[in-house]
Amino acid sequence: MPLSRSLSMTSLSGVLPAWEEDELPVEDLLLFEVAWEVTNKVGGIYTVIQTKAKITMDEWGENYFMMGPYFEQNFKTQVEACEPPNPAIRKAMDALIHNGCQVHFGRWLIEGSPYVVLFDIASAAWNLDRWKGDLWQTCHIGLPYDDREANDSLILGSLIAWFFKELTDDLGDKPNVVCHFHEWQAGIGLILSRSRRIPMATVFTTHATLLGRYLCAGKTDFYNNLGKFNIDKEAGERQIYHRYCLERAAVHCAHVFTTVSEITAVEANHMLHRRPDVVTPNGLNVKKFSAMHEFQNLHSTSKARIQEFIRGHFYGHLDFDLDKTLFFFIAGRYEFSNKGADIFLESLSRLNYLLQVHKNDVTVVVFFIMPAQTNNFNVESLKGQAIRKQLWDTAHTVKEKFGKKLYDALLKGSIPDMNSILERDDFTMMKRAIYATQRHSLPPVTTHNMLEDSTDPILTNVRRIGLFNSRSDRVKIIFHPEFLSSTSPLLPMDYEDFVRGCNLGVFPSYYEPWGYTPGECTVMGIPSVTTNLSGFGCFMEEHVSDPAAYGIYIVDRRFCSPEETCKQLTQYMFSFCQQSRRQRIIQRNRTERLSDLLDWRFLGRFYVHARHLALSRAFPEKHTMDPITLKTEGYRYPRPYSVPPSPSASVHSTPHHSDEEEDEYDDDEHEPYDEDLEAERDRLNIKAPFVLGAVPN
Repeated sequence: MPLSRSLSMTSLSGVLPAWEEDELPVEDLLLFEVAWEVTNKVGGIYTVIQTKAKITMDEWGENYFMMGPYFEQNFKTQVEACEPPNPAIRKAMDALIHNGCQVHFGRWLIEGSPYVVLFDIASAAWNLDRWKGDLWQTCHIGLPYDDREANDSLILGSLIAWFFKELTDDLGDKPNVVCHFHEWQAGIGLILSRSRRIPMATVFTTHATLLGRYLCAGKTDFYNNLGKFNIDKEAGERQIYHRYCLERAAVHCAHVFTTVSEITAVEANHMLHRRPDVVTPNGLNVKKFSAMHEFQNLHSTSKARIQEFIRGHFYGHLDFDLDKTLFFFIAGRYEFSNKGADIFLESLSRLNYLLQVHKNDVTVVVFFIMPAQTNNFNVESLKGQAIRKQLWDTAHTVKEKFGKKLYDALLKGSIPDMNSILERDDFTMMKRAIYATQRHSLPPVTTHNMLEDSTDPILTNVRRIGLFNSRSDRVKIIFHPEFLSSTSPLLPMDYEDFVRGCNLGVFPSYYEPWGYTPGECTVMGIPSVTTNLSGFGCFMEEHVSDPAAYGIYIVDRRFCSPEETCKQLTQYMFSFCQQSRRQRIIQRNRTERLSDLLDWRFLGRFYVHARHLALSRAFPEKHTMDPITLKTEGYRYPRPYSVPPSPSASVHSTPHHSDEEEDEYDDDEHEPYDEDLEAERDRLNIKAPFVLGAVPN
């Protein structure tokens, strides 16, 4: 589903640099994209290939195909079966099917509707031992029998290499084949195809190095010691040496090697011993509204739905003003240290202290959306929502009776006695509803029954810092250990709607090769906290002069100690809490203006460049590439003109206002702010060039 944003005068569409690279003769080419996540939602790579499908289909049309593993349930619910448009593909599929391997073809029902070729791993499992022998003979990499994921990847890779052998034999010299492989699970197909000298251009993308993720999870000072690791020893100690060898072999076999961010490019150069040829940042499909204010309205609507959940969850303890309550959240895979949940919790403890000391009337409710092992919703959470609904029904019933009597009295020309307009039964009903909201326990920290409550990292640290949602706490915590769904009986919201309703996304990751979560926040106009160790954070530092002014707070996790990082994050959050409602609205407008930076319409050119480069290396006699096209003009967002030049003032665009002033949005006494004028000045100031695919030292 495309993420919505506004257009009109706040958009920077039209300032995107022209694409000067020679267009590929796509009618004489076939493009394949291989990933374990095709029709199979596992992680962030699924978002990459799903959102990129439309612009790739627009460019390649019927000559673009995705490849991945076949899962029956996914195929039934996401794919429309059909016949291949190219006879050569049908012939290659039949060659595998006649040898006992099942291959399925259809259109993936996502935006763009790309063709997919899916291989049934189970149907070819009887070849596993033979294919293990082939892999050993080819590159001397052995796979342990108990590594199910590696074995399945070998089966998939062998089927893909077999398919390409049949396809290229039938096609001959024309059309040429380009294949883009994502991650080591798909990389085995690349290794086998290259070792068998199949005539095709290959691109390999690593979205995160295997060893890098493992080392960071072990709380190693990874980025400051990249050149000091004994790579083979570290991989062997973690029992992933065979996977590391597969990843490294795929990297060195590919005609073109790419990574998703500059920070990962540096990491890959040390871990995999090859400098990436192109950096291909991850983008999003950006759907545009016709008016700027529409995304602000969506924020208000979604926020109201979150407030309803809060009313139920904190029943009996709802002694804080929901209109002065801010919603923060962190979401993603449950990697406690890599995702920065440890730093976040410690900073929340300090934020709670600062809000209490300064007697601030702002309350912060923090959501942790990280899937963990549970057995069901806990009773207290469900009870809270039931009591909230009961209170609503009671209030609605009394309101109907009150309104009817008031209406009748006014029709008769008299003002009713307010003491007699409600009957005794009505008061009894309301008292019973009030008594039902009494509770003797604190609102629960988690919404589910955790299977490993005593050892869960988040809950363990919540106990350590003492944030138990007591009345005196200005920071409340809700751990939702399950992905959000609109069908949930507890918090019936999709992730996109939930993000729109929040005020700030906090993602202080230590290991984040790209980071889709802050990117999604940006597209929806929600400020976020990221780090200089995430691909997204580095990308924003490169393209935005003053990220904080645009609602992108970048925490230093590379050159600061954990204590200093924690202080910096605490200060960012505390400063955000001090903003007035008007300041937050202005900041959301600025955040939303960065959407063009993350649109596939702009970022897709990096993939075009990688394919062209691969073709020029695989078929130099047919495809040439002028080195001049390596450079293209980019853009850099200046500091908004209405933001003072002082670094301390860049966090807030206007002085802090009183509550009375907040409601007077257009008061002439405010600091002058014109959204359209500011956006126009940004357009005029975007001049700085950058190098396409440049990889830092």
